[in-house]
Amino acid sequence: MRSLALRALLIAIAAGTITAAPIDQPPAAAGSTPRFHNVADVAGLRFTHTYPSAGSKYFVDSAPGGLAVFDYNGDGRPDIFFTNGAATPSLDKPSAAYANRLFRNDGNMRFTDVTDAAGVRGIGYAMGAAAADYDNDGHVDLFVAGVRENQLLRNRGDGRFEDVTKQSRIASGEWAVGGAWFDYDNDGRLDLMVVHYVQWSIEANRSCGDEGRGVQIYCDPRVFKGLPNRLYRNKGDGTFEDVSAKAGLLAHVGKGMSAAVADFNRDGRPDVFVTNDTVPNFLFTNNGDGTFSEDALMSGVSVTGSGRPISSMGTDAEDYDNDGFPDIHLTALSGETFPLFRNDSHGGFVEETQASGLGRLSVKLSGWCSIVADMDNDGWKDIFTANSHVNARIGDFQAINFKQPNALFVNDARGHFTDASEAAGFGAAAAAHRGCGVADFDGDGRLDVVVLTLGTPAELWQNTTSGSNSWLIVRLVGTTSNRDGIGAVVHVGRQIRTMTTAMGYASSSYGGLHFGLGASAAPVRVEVEWPSGTKQVVEGLKVDTVVTITER
Repeated sequence: MRSLALRALLIAIAAGTITAAPIDQPPAAAGSTPRFHNVADVAGLRFTHTYPSAGSKYFVDSAPGGLAVFDYNGDGRPDIFFTNGAATPSLDKPSAAYANRLFRNDGNMRFTDVTDAAGVRGIGYAMGAAAADYDNDGHVDLFVAGVRENQLLRNRGDGRFEDVTKQSRIASGEWAVGGAWFDYDNDGRLDLMVVHYVQWSIEANRSCGDEGRGVQIYCDPRVFKGLPNRLYRNKGDGTFEDVSAKAGLLAHVGKGMSAAVADFNRDGRPDVFVTNDTVPNFLFTNNGDGTFSEDALMSGVSVTGSGRPISSMGTDAEDYDNDGFPDIHLTALSGETFPLFRNDSHGGFVEETQASGLGRLSVKLSGWCSIVADMDNDGWKDIFTANSHVNARIGDFQAINFKQPNALFVNDARGHFTDASEAAGFGAAAAAHRGCGVADFDGDGRLDVVVLTLGTPAELWQNTTSGSNSWLIVRLVGTTSNRDGIGAVVHVGRQIRTMTTAMGYASSSYGGLHFGLGASAAPVRVEVEWPSGTKQVVEGLKVDTVVTITER
């Protein structure tokens, strides 16, 4: 079987269906431990997600909240949008304390709250956000997922957003955690997958815990029935068509938390991995005819090696081992580890959680957001996770802390990770972390991280890592493809990155494709595989620059 699979792979490479990864590696650089500092307050990024105090446990409060990183005003600097909750039991936003918030990046790591000027206070109980230019007008739009009300906010290009939810025909009513923009039918227009969690309402709320001790906690999600995800096809006239049934999604009921989009089998079509809470995960393989096959079990990513579903939370799909195929990382609760699935390049995945060292490093942690990115610019992607348990009263039942520090696992260039959390500066900052985003907010070529926390100020972690490693940030402008270039695969040496804004937990990051280059100072060669099928090579790019590549 192995020889047949290898023969098929070689034939595919020869035919051009799959592109073999270049053989060059980033030059080795002197090791430098990543360092981060929380500069949110001095940067003017002052946001606190409104979180209920102890008392009645409405299940809706167990799973917020997310954020979006994107350049809303086109000035080249990534801005930050936070979702916020609502009062219970009304699920309305009765005051400014519950407003979603947008912060404009003014440069030099300074931010200004422009929520009211932009018109993005929001409605209802917002959960997650997904940013992309769905109407191809050059201005990045925003989808906000909510418990019973979703919003599609069209960027007018004048600093304000217009609520076009009703006319767009994107439905509300079910509990949506987040969304993922991608062009599933390769027609040059971005479509939207909405990730749904469970069937829940205020009227059907349940509270669990120890009645004898008077301790209430959120119920286990197994108490609630799941929901299928939804797929909306962009018709190009400002409206969307619900193609969930036609595409085959409604046949698969889960408890969705996050989605990652990548062409996992390198057939030129975007696929979607969805994490499910306490039930098996989904891998929707794009069949190219408007339908998807759910292949998680056969591909090896439905459950971990234990054979049992876990509390799968946030996820990211990136090529951590530089072999040319996107892999999958996700977070879960304490005792379940943070699973890592390596793409075997033959249509399946191999779990590397223990072999990579992540099993031992993450077993005591509870994680929400996951970002796979090169934090020290050495040419190998590291893993950042935003951590906290679900239940604030977990310490009354188990030796587990509710508030936990973020974590950073550094890739040693051999597919093995070491815990650099303490050295990086995260160790003392325990909080109820949830959604997160990544971008170079200060323009120095090092990736910074923003994290939403519940009931305490949001965190903005500025990357102050020392060293002389080089970098490159690639921004794409599609012409035949969608304008964002979402779905394009970009090669720099042996590194690949898929253009996507869906990563983390209920979050979205749209700040360009970042590549660490190690000690290299030589001009860079970049190859772009556009969603349209066009392949484009750009030679002689200088290191330590941001470059925009327009499809030709």
